[in-house]
Amino acid sequence: MARRRRSRDEVSHERWVVSYADFITLLLAFFVVMYSISSVNEGKYRVLSESLAGVFRGAEFSMDPIQVGDVPRPFNQRDIGLLGETPSVPPGGLESERRELQQIGDDAKKHFQELIADGKLTVSSNKLWVEIEIGSNLLFPSGSATPVQAADPLLEALATLLAPYDNPVHVEGFTDNRPIENGAFPTNWELSAARAAAVVRVLSHYGVAPERLAAVGYGEYQPKVSNRTARGRSINRRVKIIVSRDERVRRALSSYGSGYISEDAVQTILSEKVEAEQAAPVERIETEEGGVLFTRGAPEQ
Repeated sequence: MARRRRSRDEVSHERWVVSYADFITLLLAFFVVMYSISSVNEGKYRVLSESLAGVFRGAEFSMDPIQVGDVPRPFNQRDIGLLGETPSVPPGGLESERRELQQIGDDAKKHFQELIADGKLTVSSNKLWVEIEIGSNLLFPSGSATPVQAADPLLEALATLLAPYDNPVHVEGFTDNRPIENGAFPTNWELSAARAAAVVRVLSHYGVAPERLAAVGYGEYQPKVSNRTARGRSINRRVKIIVSRDERVRRALSSYGSGYISEDAVQTILSEKVEAEQAAPVERIETEEGGVLFTRGAPEQ
């Protein structure tokens, strides 16, 4: 009797679906875990998006320190009235500042009257700043930024005059147009800046608060008179000590040079800046905890 042939088992062609389903399940679980451990910081995202939008629109921004999370501890900082901030105003207001400037100018003229009479030092003032100009030959050897020993009494007297006040002070250095011929300074720019910095250092040494001081070098590019004669070149080699009414005035002066901008021009710049700040809308972005992340426009009054 013949054996019955077993029927061949049917082969399934759909088993890949099971593996695919397992893979999709694992992938879904992976993204769920990744999402659960991630933290989307909305504050940082908004700051970034607003900053990028402002760059492409060309809008002006006033950035406050960005703090995400805990609110920073308060710290003491001297308010010097920066261009983008509300300026500090003394108890007596602008009139008190003008009286102080006038007093500084009068004291300087009285103390240095002999040098003024000899034409070696000049003092001029207005409602925004006092300018004390000294010939470089009184302070430095030719081609050097190291003050001569005879300059110490003069600079010490200046420091004594300025120390009691809070006005910002910046020192401007100038040279003639003759190329410098030593290895210490590549150009007159470096020489003028080094001389201004040397005066700043000496004033600080004799008691002027360092945070009030700044140094600027203009080299040969802001001459007072023509450099065609030896006398003209001697006049152009000079140092100016500028005592400003406040930090805004100092910044305007150092941007253009005290000899290249008038009192009216500085006053116009300050007025336009104040009007722009008052007209600009204020936008603030805050964290969920209430901390300020970002401020655009004029500061709140």
